[in-house]
Amino acid sequence: MPPVKRSRANVAWGGKPLPSRGPKPTLSTDQIARSAIRLADAEGLAAVTMQRVAREVGVTTMALYRYFSGKADLVALMIDSASDSPLQFGKPSVPWRTRLKQWAGRCLAIYRNHPWFLEATSARTTVMGPNELSWMEAALAMLAESGLGPKEQHHAFLAIIGHVRGHATFQQIGTDTRAGKDWAGELTRLLQSEPDRYPILLDVIRSGAFSQKIDDAFEFGLDCILDGIRARASRRSR
Repeated sequence: MPPVKRSRANVAWGGKPLPSRGPKPTLSTDQIARSAIRLADAEGLAAVTMQRVAREVGVTTMALYRYFSGKADLVALMIDSASDSPLQFGKPSVPWRTRLKQWAGRCLAIYRNHPWFLEATSARTTVMGPNELSWMEAALAMLAESGLGPKEQHHAFLAIIGHVRGHATFQQIGTDTRAGKDWAGELTRLLQSEPDRYPILLDVIRSGAFSQKIDDAFEFGLDCILDGIRARASRRSR
C-alpha cells in the first residue's frame, strides 16, 4: 500500500517516509513514541518536547526531526500507540450490550492510564490513526448488531465516547481524592445555610451521592445510554 500523502494525514498511517540521505536511522518511530508516552505518563504532555524526547532516546534534537516533522506528529503517534489494538470483546454469542460495556470500560482505562490522552486528543488537528479507528470499528460493529442503521450507529457511538470522555474529565478533577471530598464538604455547608434555595440539590447530597465512587456514576450513565439504544433499535425494527 502506498504511503498516505501528508496533508492532514496522521503520521501513524506512514505519511512521513524516513529520508534516504544521511546516517541510517537506529530507532523506529514506534520506539520513540513509546518513550514519549512514558515521559508524558510521568510528567504530563507539556514535558514532551522534541529536545526532551531526543535526550530520552539518546539522539540529538536534529536527529529526531528525521523521524518526526514536529511535536504534533509525535503526539499523533503517541495517541495511536497508547493502547493495544482492540481484541474481540467477548464471544459473538455474548449480547452486544455486554460486549459494548466491556469496550467502554477498556476505553476509559486508556484515559485513566494515560492522563495526557484527553488533552492530546482534544488538541489534535489530524485524522485518527489506524489503531484508533480499529477501536471505532469494533464499537460500530457491536452497535450494528443492535439493529440501528448506519447513521444511528454513529450517533450512538458519539454518545458513548462522549460519556467516556466526560467521565475521564471528572477523573482528572479528582472527585475521589481528598481535595474532591473537601469540595463536597464545603458545598454541603453552603447549601445547609440556604436550604430553601437549593432543596433538591441538598437532598441529593444528603443521600450520599457525592460521596460515592465516580465509577458508580460511569456505570449508571452507560446503562442509561445502552438502554436508550436498545429501545431505539426496538422501535426501528417494528
